[in-house]
Amino acid sequence: MQRLDFTPFYRSTVGFDRLFSRLDNLVSEEAKSYPPYNIERTGEDAYRVSVAVAGFAPGDIAVETKENSLLVKGARPEGASSGNREFLHRGIAERAFELRFQLAEHVEVSGASLENGLLHIELKRELPESKRPRQIDIKSSNGKTIEDQTVN
Repeated sequence: MQRLDFTPFYRSTVGFDRLFSRLDNLVSEEAKSYPPYNIERTGEDAYRVSVAVAGFAPGDIAVETKENSLLVKGARPEGASSGNREFLHRGIAERAFELRFQLAEHVEVSGASLENGLLHIELKRELPESKRPRQIDIKSSNGKTIEDQTVN
């Protein structure tokens, strides 16, 4: 596999070191294709991860968050996979999987649901009050705020 060299970008940018490091890691890692998933924006500060989990029951799937990462694991219990079934064609994989997603700061999982073979994980970004922008009043030398003064 051909490897891309991002070294020239490190020299010509300031503050984007993490971006190019992540790109470098993405190129070097194999892309996980099972199970397929979508990441969509559902609002200004709301997101949804949808994972195709055909053949899995809610008890077969675990969704965990730790620090800034989301882990989705699925595994069928031993002996429940095929039983006495004889497949002429097997197109639904039903194999164990593990997906990891890196979450941005202040993004929390607000819920998860399983419907029509899709696991939907709802994410919400909530900034703490101390991180939200606020308006600062500017006072003049006479103690009045600028908004109180009339312009002639």
